[in-house]
Parts: sequence; C-alpha cells; structure tokens
Amino acid sequence: MEFRHLGRSGMLVSEISYGNWITHGSQVEEDAAASCVRAALDSGITTFDTADVYAGTRAEEVLGRALKGERRAGLEIFTKVFWPTGPGRNDRGLSRKHIMESIDGSLRRLQTDYVDLYQAHRYDYSTPLEETMVAFADIVHSGKAHYIGVSEWKASEIRAAHTLAKELRIPLVSNQPQYSMLWRVIETEVVPTCEELGLGQIVWSPMAQGVLSGKYLPGQPPPAGSRATDEKSGANFISRWLDDQVLTRVQQLRPLADQAGLSMAQLAVAWVLQNPNVSSAIIGASRPEQVHDNVKAAGVKLDTDLLKAIDEIVEPVTERDPAKTESPANRP
Repeated sequence: MEFRHLGRSGMLVSEISYGNWITHGSQVEEDAAASCVRAALDSGITTFDTADVYAGTRAEEVLGRALKGERRAGLEIFTKVFWPTGPGRNDRGLSRKHIMESIDGSLRRLQTDYVDLYQAHRYDYSTPLEETMVAFADIVHSGKAHYIGVSEWKASEIRAAHTLAKELRIPLVSNQPQYSMLWRVIETEVVPTCEELGLGQIVWSPMAQGVLSGKYLPGQPPPAGSRATDEKSGANFISRWLDDQVLTRVQQLRPLADQAGLSMAQLAVAWVLQNPNVSSAIIGASRPEQVHDNVKAAGVKLDTDLLKAIDEIVEPVTERDPAKTESPANRP
C-alpha cells in the first residue's frame, strides 16, 4: 500500500480507502462485511469512509464493530453529515443543531471517541455557511474530529468555506467527489481550486459503480446479483452508465488493461490516482477477493501513451446536468 497526504495537511491516508456506502447494513450480511474490512486491513488499507445516512445509520454500526479491537491511532476513520437520519424537521442539513447531535450519534455507532475527518455530505442552501463552519470548529476544538472536509461542493462553495475555516483556525483539508474515467466534472473548476487552497480529493465511484470493471456487456442483461439488479445497492444510480454505447467503449479498454498487466477494475482505480490532487480512491466490496484485486492499483504508474489511449476511447461527462436532482437514495 502507498500513502499520500490528505491535501496539504500532515495526515497520511492510504491511496486506496475502504467505503461502505451500499454494502454494510444493506447489500451484504454483517459477517461478509466484517470479512471485507479484514481483507482491507490485511491489504494495508488504513482509511475507512462511511456516513451517518448509509443504510439508515446501520453502516456506521457495522463498521464500528468490524474495526473494534484495532489500534485506533493506526486508522483514519471518516464519516459525514447532511442527509436525513430521522423523521424530524431538524434531523437533516447542516444546522448547528443537526451537526452537534449527529457527531455524537456517529461516534457512538462507530465506537470511537473521535473521527479523523468529519465531512459535510452536501452543501446546505437553507443554513448560513457561517453557522455550519462555527459548528464544525467547535467539533474540532472539542477533539471529536481532527479535520474537516466537504463532499460534492462547487468550487465557489469550497472557496467560501475555506475562508471561514482559516478565520476559525480549523483544518478544511478535503473534498469527496465522484470521479472516474467516465465522470470528470471536477477537473474544470473544483480540482484547480482545491490545488490552490490545499484540499485533496477523496474520490468515490472510481469504477463508475462497477461499470469500468467490464462485467456489464453491451446488448446483454446485467449479471444476476450485480449492483444493477439490486434496488438496495444503487440500481437507479448505475443506470446512467448502462448504455450500449458506453458499455462498448468500456470493453475497448480491456486490451489496454491487459497491456498494462492490470484487471479492468485495477486500471480504473489506478487512473484516478494519476491525478496528483487525488489523495485517496474509495473502493467498496461485497467479497474479500474484490478488495484484494482493487488494492493492487496502489502505486501503479500509467504512462502517457496509455492515458492518451484511454482518452481516445471514452467519452467522459465533464459537466453536471443541472436538471438531474440528487437524493440520498441514489447518491453517496
């Protein structure tokens, strides 16, 4: 395993991090989840990402039990706050009330006294940014989180938060966006802004929900038991990639993976790690062997000719469609 600094902070994170968005507490049984966490630890992964909303808070509980007994200082545990976690009007968003109550709930479920990174899962347009950042500052100053991050924020929102974080003397060090060969929205504005301000990217869906693994074939139904056939595991989200033209281009990447001596999944994860602003790539797994395969992307260097060949094959999304809305059901 290779390690990188999280932005310009002093904290090192594993290049491959383990996330449990649609697996723990939902897609797989707890024994299988624990086996995947053990595989991650055995493979050198020290960075684990979750969120209070995943599986209705059950994902945090499963991860907490799976990591129990590990040396806490040897791990980097991340979680997030924003999406609804209860039926009440204040059980959502980035108000001070919700943030202060949510961090305590997350720590209890994760069975830890602190998280290494506490992230705003989305931008809250109904709460003043100052209120949100002061709440985060109090959490950092109380020792319940070491660092602060955001997820899927626009460049202008990140810049405004960074200004307040500097005034409040708290370390805003990361953004967690979707990023893959097929989805490159962050490259135009978010990455340059984060490079300027010292934030690193912790990217999710580097395999485009498994499509870049090559297991989905054009003109054929999704494999039985795959993510595309399971409503609980993000079938609505993956549908954007289940287009025959996209799947045909993905299959054209196979000779390039073979040339590099990589599996399709390893090529996809290695590709996002070529971006120097990426601190870590989040993988998920329902089986330990998936973890063992994915981690082999750590430390891989792809040459310029290979990267150019990839660009000539894929037609990535580079701008977000404003007409498409987000919901906690289909976005991590």
